[in-house]
Amino acid sequence: MHESDDHLVSRRDFLGAGATAAVGASLLPGTATALEGAPAGRMIGVPFARRDVVQIGLIGVGGRGRSLLRDLLAIDGVQVTALCDLVPAHAARGAAMVTEAGQASPPAIFDGSDSIWEHLVAREDIDIVYIATPWNWHVPMAVGAMRQGKHAAVEVPAATTLDDCWTLVNVSEKTRRHCIMLENCCYGYNEMLVLNLVKAGKLGRLTHGECAYIHDLRELLLSDEGEGLWRRYPHLQLDGNLYPTHGLGPVANYMGINRGDRFDYLVSMSSLEAGLTEYRDEHLASSDPKRQERYRTGDMNTSLIKTALGRSVVLQHDVVSPRPYTRINLISGTQGTFADYPARIMIEGQPEGEKWTGLDGYKEEFESPLWARMGELARKLGGHGGMDFIMNYRMIHCLREGLVPDMDVYDAAAWSAPGPLSVASVQKGSKPVDVPDFTRGAWRTPRAVMG
Repeated sequence: MHESDDHLVSRRDFLGAGATAAVGASLLPGTATALEGAPAGRMIGVPFARRDVVQIGLIGVGGRGRSLLRDLLAIDGVQVTALCDLVPAHAARGAAMVTEAGQASPPAIFDGSDSIWEHLVAREDIDIVYIATPWNWHVPMAVGAMRQGKHAAVEVPAATTLDDCWTLVNVSEKTRRHCIMLENCCYGYNEMLVLNLVKAGKLGRLTHGECAYIHDLRELLLSDEGEGLWRRYPHLQLDGNLYPTHGLGPVANYMGINRGDRFDYLVSMSSLEAGLTEYRDEHLASSDPKRQERYRTGDMNTSLIKTALGRSVVLQHDVVSPRPYTRINLISGTQGTFADYPARIMIEGQPEGEKWTGLDGYKEEFESPLWARMGELARKLGGHGGMDFIMNYRMIHCLREGLVPDMDVYDAAAWSAPGPLSVASVQKGSKPVDVPDFTRGAWRTPRAVMG
């Protein structure tokens, strides 16, 4: 589960482009007006303005961007108005996909410059801007889109610093435009079924969750194309959890984070770094410049999060060890526990006794209606087992029907924040660090999770 983008980004570009883009975005005029009927201030519970056709601009038409584009083109009521990529061939390839899908008018293309995206977000014929770029561009582009009156749908993580988390919150509130992180794992079949079990009280009072992003990316990180052009560089700079949201998002939903509970504080510890260095030395020639790099990110980072209601969360990150993919996805309560990879559940009093069982017995009653209705098409398209299509289908449905989005800027900030917070805790010898309350107290009011 990782975003892909084939932008030709050097290390110097990666370190500096985000700051340059932020300056450019700050010069964009604020043209947004408040949504009709929306309360001033917070963006909690604010619906989209209803529209028959959703006009989309997409920045980043590399691997991940093309995957998003494929899903969007399979949804009724979508018009892809504009595409943007630093690499002209990527933008042209995306435009061909739009034409082949039968859209009457081709999208406008913006390419060849690292500031050309500013022209896309300034267009008047765009409702929402999808952002599928390297991490350092997420915040400048989302801010630029919102300041030009567009909603922003940004790939994960939404931000990599606490300051940037707050920037997204503040700009969303000021412009009255949503900033939604595209956390596809919240729309997985098991995740949505288990959320329904939790809502029905089948697991009782929730007490503990475990989650992770454990995915062997050694070959990708050392590649000379795609994400290898930029995704390795944080490993040179930071020691902590570089990619927290895929595992954390679903567990946060189970616990109603920002909807009656919130993350309170975090403690983090990293192992030594060994896996990426050893893999590099075994697979790359001695003359390869990467052989001179020194990586700081520990192979396994483990963070513990305490919530305001006293629940605990274990959050892990390891992308350099030879082990099977897992997000763990465990949620435990006073009446039962679910854990994934493989999916298994135990409910107090079940006929099988105190042992793991499968989910089959719960599917008829607790399967998500979205999966029941759209699952066949979602699986056919195949993006991460279909969860990508379900996520995009739900987003477009909310935009067309004028509904409140499932996730908002406060979720984007809260789920991204354990990244920089883990780095801070590790630097302090694994001392606790406070998690900011991005809702400014509004988390205390319970509200629906995902509709």
